[in-house]
Amino acid sequence: MTLTLYYSPNACSLAPHIVLEEIGAAYRLELASVRDGTTQSAEFRAVNPKGRVPVLHGVAGSGMGPAGVLTEAPAILLYLARSHPQAGLLPASPIGEARCLEWLNWLSSNVHAMSYGQIWRAARFVADPADEPPVIAKGQQAVREQYAYIEQILADGRTWAVPDAYSIVDPFLFVFHRWGERIDVDMTAYPAWGRLTRRLLQRPAVQRALQQEGLLPQEPQVAAG
Repeated sequence: MTLTLYYSPNACSLAPHIVLEEIGAAYRLELASVRDGTTQSAEFRAVNPKGRVPVLHGVAGSGMGPAGVLTEAPAILLYLARSHPQAGLLPASPIGEARCLEWLNWLSSNVHAMSYGQIWRAARFVADPADEPPVIAKGQQAVREQYAYIEQILADGRTWAVPDAYSIVDPFLFVFHRWGERIDVDMTAYPAWGRLTRRLLQRPAVQRALQQEGLLPQEPQVAAG
């Protein structure tokens, strides 16, 4: 069965989109725009009742939704890497895989769901719209603290997020680098992360995914050197 990725341009679904290009699997794209409300439509919720992307259709069995559907970016990334080991996007050792999950879980829960949730979806956290500005400000503060932590980790001389090799973590980090630019974070303040981002941009799979989502050209904010 051909895989179908439901995506929204520049959303976290960009990471599995890149990985699909990396592994060379047959797949098709289905646009489910967050911006125009498609993810909240009855048609999309029939695919993913949670009303969010990414969604990968064409996966055996069922879990948190209809048969054949897999949701949540970390789960999709892990599935794609595990089912295509020849691509080398997941370390073979248990500790290497655990290190990938360590990154993915933190990025998905703390950075995405909490901090960016506060910035872009403040209404999830408070009932009164008048209370949203402090929530947004808290999210902005948290993102900068988390980005400083990411930079500290990447600045130890490693080439990729999990030091041994390029993995499913790196496309996910690429997404958050782009999001920093969207909320006006000065991304040149994170030179190690910038170097990783430039390495990603040199990969044909990344260029293809960006082109398919209509995200080219865009020069990322990266420090020189």
